[in-house]
Amino acid sequence: MNNESKARAEHPLELWGGLECTVNRVRDQYFSQMDRNGHLERLDDLERFAALGIRMIRYPVLWEKVAPDGVEQADWSWTERLSKLKQLGVEPIAGLVHHGSGPAHTSLVSPCFAEKLAEYAGALARHCPWIKYYTPVNEPLTTARFSALYGVWYPHAKDDRTFVQAVLNQCRATVLAMREIRKVRPDAQLVQTDDLGKTYATPELEQHANFYNERRWLAWDFLCGRVDQDHAMWTYLVETGIDEAELLWFRDNPCPPDIIGVNYYVTSERWLDHRLERYPEHCRGAIFDTPVADIETARALATPTPGIAPLLQEAWERYGLPIAVTEAHLDCHREDQMRWLLEIWDGALQARANGADVRAVTVWSLLGSFDWNCLVTECRGYYEPGPLDVRSSPPRPTALARLMRELSAGLPLSHQVLRGKGWWRRSDRFLCPPVATRNAPTSISADGHHLVGTHMQPILITGATGTLGRAFARLCERRNIAYRLMSRQDMDIADPVSVENALAKYQPWAVVNASGYVRVDEAQNDAERCFRENTVGPAVLADVCARHDIHLLTFSSDLVFDGERASPYVESDSVRPLNVYGESKARAEKEVLDRLPSALVVRTSSFFGPWDQYNFITQSLRTLAAGEPLYAARDITVSPTYVPDLVNVCLDLLVDKASGIWHLTNGEPVTWADFALKAAELSGMDASRLEPIASEQCNFLAPRPSFSALHSERAILLPKLDDALSRYLNQCEVEPAGAPVRGELLGDLQRRVVAIAHP
Repeated sequence: MNNESKARAEHPLELWGGLECTVNRVRDQYFSQMDRNGHLERLDDLERFAALGIRMIRYPVLWEKVAPDGVEQADWSWTERLSKLKQLGVEPIAGLVHHGSGPAHTSLVSPCFAEKLAEYAGALARHCPWIKYYTPVNEPLTTARFSALYGVWYPHAKDDRTFVQAVLNQCRATVLAMREIRKVRPDAQLVQTDDLGKTYATPELEQHANFYNERRWLAWDFLCGRVDQDHAMWTYLVETGIDEAELLWFRDNPCPPDIIGVNYYVTSERWLDHRLERYPEHCRGAIFDTPVADIETARALATPTPGIAPLLQEAWERYGLPIAVTEAHLDCHREDQMRWLLEIWDGALQARANGADVRAVTVWSLLGSFDWNCLVTECRGYYEPGPLDVRSSPPRPTALARLMRELSAGLPLSHQVLRGKGWWRRSDRFLCPPVATRNAPTSISADGHHLVGTHMQPILITGATGTLGRAFARLCERRNIAYRLMSRQDMDIADPVSVENALAKYQPWAVVNASGYVRVDEAQNDAERCFRENTVGPAVLADVCARHDIHLLTFSSDLVFDGERASPYVESDSVRPLNVYGESKARAEKEVLDRLPSALVVRTSSFFGPWDQYNFITQSLRTLAAGEPLYAARDITVSPTYVPDLVNVCLDLLVDKASGIWHLTNGEPVTWADFALKAAELSGMDASRLEPIASEQCNFLAPRPSFSALHSERAILLPKLDDALSRYLNQCEVEPAGAPVRGELLGDLQRRVVAIAHP
């Protein structure tokens, strides 16, 4: 064993964590992630971080937060958190500026930016001399691109000179900051982060790809003192008009990183193509006046790139410095978040096996992040969960948290979904005709977990003929989660022998009970059958799943409540059903959780979705489109639920092994009449034929609660109703304006669709 191999064996790959803490400026408005994720008020988050098994954490001590009015007036109370982290066994890497431009009195292109940040860094080091690791400026090259080349963030420039000036200012600030820090702590370590990707192109655009592939190293090259007249970017840099002395300053004042921090996303690797007509409009643009389509390689290349491992190898060969992956995150469903982290981890292991000194992989972000889908230029409320989901109070650990603990402890990986390919590797990933590239990149030799492609145990889904069961099957297929859709002939959930046989045959890791008796009115005169399907069946499933340690998801309804209150019901509210159907669901909840406390029980409300023609909204829009009168109850308030949202969130919770009762709806309390009106208005349809009526006129056989809207005290996980309706109108696969439903059938339709809408 050579010395490098011995060192790697003695120092296994570490798991680090990071906290999204961007304070970016758009005009004169600041967007702060920590103001939104609640961490400012939760000191006990630190224990949660430590419990994930991380050795180090990228933790903010932001200049604009701690000392916005100068170091003389700094509030150092925040630094007590870093001391607490160290006590918990987690070494902090202090971040001073994170996609920000400092306090309001400065900016990335301000002449005083570097000196002022260095002054703050020195003051922090004197106050906390025990801090060893620093990232004075996160992603200087990337931040300069967004702020000074693309015009997205302050100072909103769009020219090469300002871009280069922003890179120089941030790099100079890093050099001066580390100089001040090392006056106090001579052994202080610089962890310098930036996005590292790669660009590929058609032969016609190869020169542009080469330019990008040289530019990606620029910030690290400046810090390492590598930029002089022989540098590949020298001509470009000088032609921007920047004084050569500014460029050469780094040659005489190098500050090489102690650790190269590589941030890598699915968007980091790009494909450039001169054939614009092949690509969606949002991918088309220009580079130096040359029309170009610019798209993620995952969305275009027939042979996907091998990912991060070769890029880590490139960084190692270029600098010969220790490397850490300092951000690893993907905005997607839970199983693909896990698959992404595992691929990054295995990529780091591959690079280590090929000689690169890769120290760690950093899970980003521990508390998730807000509105990065619009580059944090607006507050839209879009949240990407991390290992901890802040929509619950306290933050709820997701399946990523379990994966982190397994990776950090070197334990076998337990979750079945890790055996499937992530979307960036699947055949349905393309946004254009797949491109067969010359010399398609190939992976370096692997040294990972080798889980992908091995047998994945399925989810068993009951209710093969129902709306909900078919929706689960559709979305499991889309998300590459193995499943079996079961009819009653395949498995009779009320028959213990049938259930035992099915579970023995298919060996599932989870069961989704999407079947049941749904005819609310008929249940009044068919109680025995209703209780068999809705109570006995779930109880049998719970018994058998408990014996075999299989996770169970089953559904309940808003009709377990009596409607006596005028505000939405939460999970802990007492149940008091008014009809047989509601009673069958209320009893099922108790029977299931008594037998299997780890079961997941989802209460939901009136369904509407894009894949079936029998839901209330589809039928209503068809009726209005035909010019027929539409009758809808004006005095029954529900909280509608968009089926794709419900199923996707249920699958996330199932992957997380969540348990107990959850309320999942699209939130807004609305009467049936107002629901129909809202859908008609969003679709641009004439709603003058909508006739609100009293519920007595609907001739329901079963009494309904007048108010059964649901809210959640656990977490609001589904988007708002207007957002769901807009997507329904865009995604609907059955034509709402198709064959009309005749007016004389509407009384029966009202009864029928309300019944169908419940699980």
